[in-house]
Amino acid sequence: MKKWIVAIRAPFFTASVAPALVGVAVAFYEGYAVHWWHAALTLVGLLAIHGGTNLANDYFDHVTRDDWVNVTPTPFSGGSRVIQEGVISPRAIFIYSLACFAVGIACGLYLWRVTPGNVVLWLGLVGVASGSLYTAVPVAIGYRGVGELFVGLNFGPLAVLGTHYVQAGHLSPTALMASVPVGLLIAAVLYVNEFPDYEADKQVNKKTLIVIFGPERARYGYVILIALTYAAVAAFVAFGGLPAWALLGLLTLPLAAKAATVLMRHYREPYQLIPANVLTIVVHFGTGILLSVGLALGRAA
Repeated sequence: MKKWIVAIRAPFFTASVAPALVGVAVAFYEGYAVHWWHAALTLVGLLAIHGGTNLANDYFDHVTRDDWVNVTPTPFSGGSRVIQEGVISPRAIFIYSLACFAVGIACGLYLWRVTPGNVVLWLGLVGVASGSLYTAVPVAIGYRGVGELFVGLNFGPLAVLGTHYVQAGHLSPTALMASVPVGLLIAAVLYVNEFPDYEADKQVNKKTLIVIFGPERARYGYVILIALTYAAVAAFVAFGGLPAWALLGLLTLPLAAKAATVLMRHYREPYQLIPANVLTIVVHFGTGILLSVGLALGRAA
């Protein structure tokens, strides 16, 4: 069991939990009663697709040799290493990836049947397609300079809007606004995790933004993502799109600033960069929780 927890990279599942919490919180803020069974099923579906994506990434980064040529893997980059260490076979990784996607699809089909229209169906199709094809050749979205964008969209607007839709039965501009900081921060998580993979990704022509711009210039992209995150929260509150309580999300700014400082200094030192990797995950999940609490308090007010 432990080896599969490592393989699916379960500690990174906060990337799916945060948008699910925010989506439910928006529905509650708008006055809807929370349907806990549907919320739980939505989360299971998101986690299954997330796990399937992680396993597929391990398999196809094995096929392209990306993880094999990576000589500086960290707990946050270079894949789970279960294939490289001979713990699980590539064939088993691929099969279990398909199984995870099957679970996610089953959850999505049920939720589609119990919600109006086809919104859940289309959001689910985009999520499954982009997740399964993220590193799958020949499509390999993550190899083409748009991986960060797709991750931000999938774990931001798509996940928040989908979770909210399951609860409320309609698309919401409030949910879209609340999804923006969540999407930007998960893109930042991926972004900072790509720095240690620079040399390996460059060898196999995996065009992450770090490879495209080079580490020295790319580090400023992280600062931009962080700045846009907190600017979005402040702007949406200022213009009335989100309740004033959503400003609680700004409380993680000092941690984000610390992560940016570490990255600016150690962008070429994978192991010295680890505090920035950790802090960015904490900032993403913490901001998601604080936004959810702020939205819930906004209804109470």
